[in-house]
Amino acid sequence: MSVETASLEDLGRELGEKIADCPEHTAFREASEAVENDAETQEAIKEFEELRHQFMLDREAGTADRESMREVQDAQEELHSMPLMEDYLEAQEELQAKLEAVNKAISEPLAVDFGGEAGGCCQD
Repeated sequence: MSVETASLEDLGRELGEKIADCPEHTAFREASEAVENDAETQEAIKEFEELRHQFMLDREAGTADRESMREVQDAQEELHSMPLMEDYLEAQEELQAKLEAVNKAISEPLAVDFGGEAGGCCQD
């Protein structure tokens, strides 16, 4: 491995550590843990996921209707209105914005979308 490659990998590791330590990531991690540790929120997530899964099965079978879609939407709205989920979703949005800004900063000198291209092998 060349010195330049090792240096780039070190910079990448350092960037990852900086992101892990940034306030947006810390807030997201804390909000995520709060959601994971709250029985009421976990029950609401479970109920929503069950409704959504059944709706997807019904849709694939051609038996989904507006009422079942409305039930899924209502369950999602109820879930998202829970205080811990509101905090989680806000923290997730703020972290996503930070990561998009970091991606833009990396992408500009490369003239490519670094985050979008990093995992793909078959881009045109």
